[in-house]
Amino acid sequence: MEPYTALTLQTAEDLAQLNAIAAIKSQKIALELYLNENSLWLIKTWKNGIKTGFRTVYDEGNALMLTMLEQTDTEITVSLSTASGKYSSKIKLVEDALFHYTTAFTPKTDLLFAYWPKDILNFTKDWKLLSTGKIHTQQVGNRSAILNFSLNKPATGSIFYFQNLTSLNPYFEHTKTSGAGLIGAGWPEIGFSIPISAEEPLQKNQTYILSDAYVLVDEQVPKDQLSVCKSYLTNLAAIYQQLPKPETATHDWLKIADNGIRDMEIHPGCWSYQGGHHYLTAYLSDYKTPPEIMVQLAVLLPVMEYLDWKGEASHPIVDRLKDGLEAFYKPELGTIVRWLPTAESNLDYSEEQKKPNVMDAWYLHHPLMNLARLTARGGEKIASKLLMDSIGYAMKVAKTFNYQWPVFYEMDTLNILKAETAEGAGGEKDVPGTYADLMLKLWEITGKKSYLNEAKRSVKHLDNLGFDVFYQANNTTFSAVALLKLYKLTKKQHYLDLSYMCLAGIFNNVQLWDSNYGYGKNFPSFFAIFPLKDAPYTAAYEEQEVYAALCYYYEEAKGVELLPAVKMLIAEFIKYAINRVPYYFAAMLPKEMLATEVKTGEIDPDLWIALEDLRDGWEQAGQVGQEVYGAGIAFGIIPRQYHQIKNEDFLVFTEYPIDSFTKRKQQLNLTIGGEGEADCKLQIIIPTATQYDFKLQLKDGSKQILLEPKSEEAGLITYLLNAKAVVSLTWQKKKQ
Repeated sequence: MEPYTALTLQTAEDLAQLNAIAAIKSQKIALELYLNENSLWLIKTWKNGIKTGFRTVYDEGNALMLTMLEQTDTEITVSLSTASGKYSSKIKLVEDALFHYTTAFTPKTDLLFAYWPKDILNFTKDWKLLSTGKIHTQQVGNRSAILNFSLNKPATGSIFYFQNLTSLNPYFEHTKTSGAGLIGAGWPEIGFSIPISAEEPLQKNQTYILSDAYVLVDEQVPKDQLSVCKSYLTNLAAIYQQLPKPETATHDWLKIADNGIRDMEIHPGCWSYQGGHHYLTAYLSDYKTPPEIMVQLAVLLPVMEYLDWKGEASHPIVDRLKDGLEAFYKPELGTIVRWLPTAESNLDYSEEQKKPNVMDAWYLHHPLMNLARLTARGGEKIASKLLMDSIGYAMKVAKTFNYQWPVFYEMDTLNILKAETAEGAGGEKDVPGTYADLMLKLWEITGKKSYLNEAKRSVKHLDNLGFDVFYQANNTTFSAVALLKLYKLTKKQHYLDLSYMCLAGIFNNVQLWDSNYGYGKNFPSFFAIFPLKDAPYTAAYEEQEVYAALCYYYEEAKGVELLPAVKMLIAEFIKYAINRVPYYFAAMLPKEMLATEVKTGEIDPDLWIALEDLRDGWEQAGQVGQEVYGAGIAFGIIPRQYHQIKNEDFLVFTEYPIDSFTKRKQQLNLTIGGEGEADCKLQIIIPTATQYDFKLQLKDGSKQILLEPKSEEAGLITYLLNAKAVVSLTWQKKKQ
């Protein structure tokens, strides 16, 4: 518990002596409005008399005057005046357990905010400050401005609080402040506070949104971490459906992929040459760092998926990458290793892992998982041999560490070099899931039950981790896939619940707002995923892998009765991912927002190779470097979102995953994925001169409704479809 401030103590004393000025209620919520000298408070009283207060207005001048109060059964609108300006606050009951309030402020003069308190306090039934509570999760950095907490002493209920920071962009822009880290949980003063404008003022007569909060009330206290995570997903989805969301853009991914494969093949900064083989560099023009096996496989697999989609047998990039894989095997260890053994002497020891025979726990499994995917394709003898020759070592490591991996260890001695990610935080907690994913792939390839048993042993160590399961975004998502597979095999609900826990960790590390200030106006950031729980930027490679893994999860879940929230959130993530990730390409960004000092390698602004990092709107992009191993973005998206129609000269693109897709003669029947009140684009792309007449019909019960395009231009017809829509597309070629 943090010390009390004088303002908090005075607030408790004031509220105990005041009467409510307004009240509204639904079947599940009763809200009262209180006004003291400096704040307008919205009070929710729980069944046991405990009270939770939301500060909708604050003015440090201590002279709030009520100028207008209007009320209906579900809504209250309040206007207040002070020496500094005018406030307007609107409180609305959205659903039985959900309410929404916004506060706008118009300063009378250019104005600085020197202090701003957190906006949530909890009280006993006689208005004493409640000094205990359980924080489940809160905003970190630029992630969604969420606070999820329970009042558990006494057992009272839970609050899911969401601040829509997109509405605050004009404030951030004018005051040169950021949306990062605005939610605090220093009990008893918790919640959101606007960042202070210490140097750049609010502008006279300009109206700013200071708060745009959604609050979901639950009369239950979750009994364990799995319950917390399932309710988190459900609550997030409920609020998500209320949020205003940005429109998605149309990108020519076919052209982007062509640009990317061309640039990667011919640009010398993408390749190094060692021991008679070509290897991809991790970062553009970084020739000092030895080749890494993860880099080669992280690009090889999506390129091969893309070539399969195109119907091409091979490509020089594929041939180069396959030729060099065997050199990563170390016979004396009996496994593949991270760094090319013949180039280990070039390691500069500048980072903990940049040393010979040092392994980052997740890093051993990731290349093996990709080798398993290659093996499952059939005909990949080198990949299969490397996988089977290395798997014994991986299993020995797992058993040595009892399926609880540290961060770094020595590959030869298995001595632990770094046990924890931070003091008291434990090791890489999602690795039991990625190891299970690897074991399940081996079981699918070989049919040997020993691998299945290893997977089951490993995931036991994910129990009750809650949000702490998240270490690295792509690996946490692969863990969710493995757990879903185990559920399908065993029908044990616990495995499905653990997969939800992993997904909660993923969706707790996204940015559900657009940072449209500074450089952020040049790229969309809504629904971006952060690679690590404390990462200050989003990253191309992890975004692409999370996207691919969620596509796997969605496909694997067909026939499984998922939480509706999960289906909706995955479909929406996929929609926004394919809208956002093109902006990792430097060619999509203005040159002034590209970093001038780069940690590794260099940036070529005209090259269609992704930057590693996109950051807060006030920071330049690409500070880490131009990430060659992030080149799989386009190659992974095309096979999943572009649907080829046999014997026809057009493609069908969908922003959502598809639940069913069948073709008969000149009719295509498909069911759009997703869930809830959401929608996505379906586009018909005609890349040739062939002309068609198309008709898209929506099935509504026994009726067929002809749909009109949202837009139509040369070679591109766009429709807007709701989640779960069942449609049929028919066509006729026009006579030339």
